[in-house]
Amino acid sequence: MILLRRLLGDVLRRQRQRQGRTLREVSSSARVSLGYLSEVERGQKEASSELLSAICDALDVRMSELMREVSDELALAELAQSATEPVPTPVRPMLGSVSVTGVPPERVTIKAPAEAVDVVAA
Repeated sequence: MILLRRLLGDVLRRQRQRQGRTLREVSSSARVSLGYLSEVERGQKEASSELLSAICDALDVRMSELMREVSDELALAELAQSATEPVPTPVRPMLGSVSVTGVPPERVTIKAPAEAVDVVAA
């Protein structure tokens, strides 16, 4: 299972490390406890949008840039995950033949599952 909070934490940590800054510096600048920021970076805590905004401001990074990088990481993780899992065979319901007589065609309603269903008029 892919955890968004873990991907977000990884990206935040990389951003901080690229700048050569410590957890203490960023936590002080963002006005968040060092322990909480550490848990966010390790993917153990879900960061609120307010907290993410404060961290982004402290790192001088736009939140859209952060989210774009997280989105890219998520896409790669999904591809990697799908490559290792077998592709499920779609389940198609078995529909028997239905005969309707004596009912005008405009009054017949057929409800079918969302999957593709072939309807052939005789």
